Amino acid sequence: MSLVDGFGRVADDLRISVTDKCNFRCTYCMPAEGLKWLPRDEILTFEEIDRLAGIFVGLGVKTIRLTGGEPLMRRDLSRLVGMLNDRGVPDLSLTTNGFWLAGQAKELAEAGLKRINVSVDSLLRHRFAEMTRRDALEAVMKGLKAAEEAGLAPIKLNAVVVRGTNDDEIVDFARFARDTGYQVRFIEFMPLDADEAWERSAVVPSAEVLDRIRDAFALEPVEHGPEPATVYRFADGAPGGVGVISSVTEPFCDSCNRVRITAEGRLRNCLFALGETDLRAMLRGEASDDQIIEAITANVAGKWRGHLIDRPGFKRPGRSMSMIGG
Repeated sequence: MSLVDGFGRVADDLRISVTDKCNFRCTYCMPAEGLKWLPRDEILTFEEIDRLAGIFVGLGVKTIRLTGGEPLMRRDLSRLVGMLNDRGVPDLSLTTNGFWLAGQAKELAEAGLKRINVSVDSLLRHRFAEMTRRDALEAVMKGLKAAEEAGLAPIKLNAVVVRGTNDDEIVDFARFARDTGYQVRFIEFMPLDADEAWERSAVVPSAEVLDRIRDAFALEPVEHGPEPATVYRFADGAPGGVGVISSVTEPFCDSCNRVRITAEGRLRNCLFALGETDLRAMLRGEASDDQIIEAITANVAGKWRGHLIDRPGFKRPGRSMSMIGG
């Protein structure tokens, strides 16, 4: 059995947010004063997440990524990783800001975590502090090294590119990829900031990002599965690679294979979805697996053709990125 929407797309990639809390205050995501966190009893328990993961794997999901907020703020996260690994999740990964990674990478890998993505929007200490509102670049770099030593590979860096803020570092990031063997994903700035300050003029199109890199290093495309990034290797055989995620200028909605569960158990069939299905209420209302499957399949079946960013009629979701889960 698989999860198929009305346009024939198969959802086999699930993002599960384990917390809405985050210790950073990234300017493209969260206000400086932070947000009101969910009460603990409203967050899905590990057992509830494990049950849902089992249901989704039974529906053909192949990849589960744990997100937040900042997932490493969730206490004993390695226990959940172990539970999901024991359940047989084919590909289990995590997205983090890397701040606590140095102290947790080894135990996460031993519990069964396969891969990580780390958000790093600047390689300059002062600018990193400006964008995240935290002076934490050194801690993140230590986390990357620990992840590498723990065997969490390939290591991917997520860099949100904002014009006039960090777009002058594009080639520096490519050079960093070559020096480290990491894969850098350049992400277009999306209208998911809590301050609602997003402007189209701040978006750096992926085509421009690639042009700037090609001025310094020749690139070759890499064939890959249905991930949203368009991926490239260095033509001269250098390690590492780059990719672009063109959510605004070249949406990949036609091939989207993702669904998301928020920290409080709401199923969203698109990052920009305007509606949700409350799975937590079903879990705590003693619904059967068959009833939950029916709700999940109905939600996925109703997935729209795509968001309308950059086009008339676009409506922002009521949640910012940290509240949805990346």
